[in-house]
Amino acid sequence: MTEKPRIPPRPGKAVLLEPGLRTVLAPNPSPMTLHGTNSYILGEGEVAVIDPGPADPAHLAALLAALSPGERVSHIFVTHAHLDHSPLARPLAEATGAPVLAYGDARSGRSALMERLAASGGLAGGEGVDTGFAPDIRLGDGEMVAGAEWTLQALHTPGHMGNHLCFAWQDAVFCGDHVMGWASSLVSPPDGDMGAYMTSLARLGAAGAQRFYSGHGDPIPDAPTRIAELAAHRRERETAIREALSQGAADAAILAAMIYTETPAPLMPAAMRNVFAHLIDLMERNIAAPEVDPGIDVRFRLL
Repeated sequence: MTEKPRIPPRPGKAVLLEPGLRTVLAPNPSPMTLHGTNSYILGEGEVAVIDPGPADPAHLAALLAALSPGERVSHIFVTHAHLDHSPLARPLAEATGAPVLAYGDARSGRSALMERLAASGGLAGGEGVDTGFAPDIRLGDGEMVAGAEWTLQALHTPGHMGNHLCFAWQDAVFCGDHVMGWASSLVSPPDGDMGAYMTSLARLGAAGAQRFYSGHGDPIPDAPTRIAELAAHRRERETAIREALSQGAADAAILAAMIYTETPAPLMPAAMRNVFAHLIDLMERNIAAPEVDPGIDVRFRLL
């Protein structure tokens, strides 16, 4: 079996992943992005760019330099409106004349409950949202977009963010932040929704993809196995939360400290928000309830 290609932790250099597909790593490493954001260049001649990345002039220059003589960008696709994926879309569009395609702006795709949580305030501190993002073309679930040598199908996969899209290409899927090989995804209300995440994960599993190209980290050569691993991980977290709540009411911070015992301190805020996402999901399924209106600091109890 051929060894999977590896994306080196070196930004700015185009890497050929397979015929017709290149990636350029953005220079934005962090505990949440690993080595940085993967920007993909699909096709040859007239190409598509998937997830241009953060607002970094050096990365814009690297993407343009990765094009071969005579190539041009015809489409710019964005999986979701987080600051490590979407801000460079507009500068790239201005430099190339290509339209930006996405599900919608940063608020698109939220459930009614998540809209209420957002309106209630007090949920600051999640991943950075690109509040100014707006696509030129909104893509609906299942919509097909074709270039000269490629065809993508948009799959609406809310969970990590309400406006999250994956893009199916042949037997692969560009999965943004919904699936990563090196870590589980952050699900942070009100933009993240654990119930929607699990539904979208199951949908990706049923789509028949054989490999994933993620927003961060190496390509994932065995898509079905990774889907099963992530689903099992989330179910284990839910079980741990329910067991902890069986000892008495608790809020997300208390539960995270009980459950994420080996998590480094810098990642504990993200762990707490994942726990809160599980609590909201348990509330929606009538398994747990908050003592007052749901919030990040509110205690929940089992029903």
